[in-house]
Amino acid sequence: MTKGYSRFLTILFCAFIGGVLLISTLLPDKDFSPLENRVLQSPPKLTLENLQNGKFMEQAEDYASDHIVGRDFWVALKAWSERLSGKRENNGVYFAADDTLISRVEDPDMDKLNKDMGYLDTLVGNVNVPVYFGLIPTAACIWADKLPAGAPSADQQSTIDQLYFSTGASTIDLITPLMEHKEEEIFYRTDHHWTSLGAYYGANALLQAMGMEPLDLANYTKTTVTDQFYGTLFSSSGVRWLAPDHIDTYISGEGITVTSYPSGSPVQTQLYDESYLDQKDKYSYFLGGVQGLRVIHTQQEDAPKVLLIRDSYSDSLAPFLTQRFSEIHLFDLRYNATSVKTYVEENDIDAVAVLYSFSNFISDQNLGLMAR
Repeated sequence: MTKGYSRFLTILFCAFIGGVLLISTLLPDKDFSPLENRVLQSPPKLTLENLQNGKFMEQAEDYASDHIVGRDFWVALKAWSERLSGKRENNGVYFAADDTLISRVEDPDMDKLNKDMGYLDTLVGNVNVPVYFGLIPTAACIWADKLPAGAPSADQQSTIDQLYFSTGASTIDLITPLMEHKEEEIFYRTDHHWTSLGAYYGANALLQAMGMEPLDLANYTKTTVTDQFYGTLFSSSGVRWLAPDHIDTYISGEGITVTSYPSGSPVQTQLYDESYLDQKDKYSYFLGGVQGLRVIHTQQEDAPKVLLIRDSYSDSLAPFLTQRFSEIHLFDLRYNATSVKTYVEENDIDAVAVLYSFSNFISDQNLGLMAR
């Protein structure tokens, strides 16, 4: 390579980097990335404290990364590069068999979980109604055979068995029914949630644990509300070569009313929010996304009332529960600091179910609120 050619390449590279920097600086900042479905880093604040603790440089790096021109292209290019180099994972997401993305689940902190189980048992002692406890295994457990060979992931079965053995709450076996139907579309391929079909099997597991009559899917009609769903794993992995998922429903929203409390005051909403079908976050079609409290009123007038201490998996589960309960209270500890004991007493709740996906339960920092 001649000196002149080397100089040309150096100038070309510097011009490219300088052009990217200049255009990135001139373009207006964006607050949110629809494709990645997350809030982007705002400009860092230059303060003495931020400089001393290193947060300024951290935020500056994140800001530059989030607002670089053509970011979506660079994210996709990185994922393609990982795949072509033989790697089967990007940003904690495995490129699994059958064009499926599966989130890696880290080994849990057992000291944290033991404390959390103590909070659960305090709840059992605080209320005068049955308390049920269920952990929903993720696709990394049920679809472990789809994972790349040797891919590390937590032993969810062993941990769930250990936690179930240690608690005074009645437990819900969710692994068995999901394993029995693992050949079916019980998880999305581009999202971490279970599908409506998976939620149906989960609902029957809860009903069985409560001694209630299970649902028969043959009594309901499947409706595909969208076939253009790209979920959270599509967003975080950078993968852009997969076909979209479809979202199905089985339960009609007719005759069902929903009261939400987005800011403390009641607002009438619906079981399904169709406005989300035109957005990236299509999973929020179920109940309109995350909120601290929702109350679903059904037409099952003489049926019991249930309180679900929940995560987002319960949003697609709730429609099935409308067939067996008069009221379903969805209580999210991340956004609701109300005493669970007081809430149960004031709302004449007949049963409490603590229902989380495994990955959310091992990472949630708000479980201590169960004991209030």
